[in-house]
Amino acid sequence: MSCPEPFEPLFLEAEKQMEGFFSSLERKPETGTLTISGERYILARAATFSVQLRKILEEEYGRIAAEKLAYSLGRAAGIKDAEFFMEKLMLERGPAALSAGPVHFAFVGWAYVDIFPESAPTTDENYYLIYDHPYSFEADAYMREKIETDRPVCLMNAGYSSGWCQVAFGVELAAREITCRANGDDQCIFVMGHTSRIHEYVVEAQERYGKLD
Repeated sequence: MSCPEPFEPLFLEAEKQMEGFFSSLERKPETGTLTISGERYILARAATFSVQLRKILEEEYGRIAAEKLAYSLGRAAGIKDAEFFMEKLMLERGPAALSAGPVHFAFVGWAYVDIFPESAPTTDENYYLIYDHPYSFEADAYMREKIETDRPVCLMNAGYSSGWCQVAFGVELAAREITCRANGDDQCIFVMGHTSRIHEYVVEAQERYGKLD
């Protein structure tokens, strides 16, 4: 993971902790189970979980509702995973809990996380995070399927990261994708902030990195 220099020791420690957690993997096809450190996990093909699921949801509920559902599903997963690992690893709220999120994110195959230096995560309405998800499974799936899109597609990525960080810092957060590789951009850049200020941060980030309508 890439992060601002002051967070590096926390991220290195989080990597060690997650390596220990994920080192114990047991597959039992005869019972249809896969466990990691005693916790049951499932594997899902990226295209099924993003492109094809999204298509079914759009056909059933329309594009806007499908996008909200994808974001909400990712957000719910991020919230519950953060709660679990904060207790499991005995992490304190704040940067320590934040650091475990991107590391876990990478271990389970969602994306690599690059947190930009100008980020300033806090426990109030001034919380600000801007970051890139290289290798986002959602953008990658769209690109592998050669599906053209004029909108950001990494909605579950955005939802998951905002859910995890909300638990980590105890403040109500939202995240939005500004640029997306599936849309032809060089990066999948996201901005995250308090729900009362997210629109302000989105406008600022769009002006700097380019706007996707």
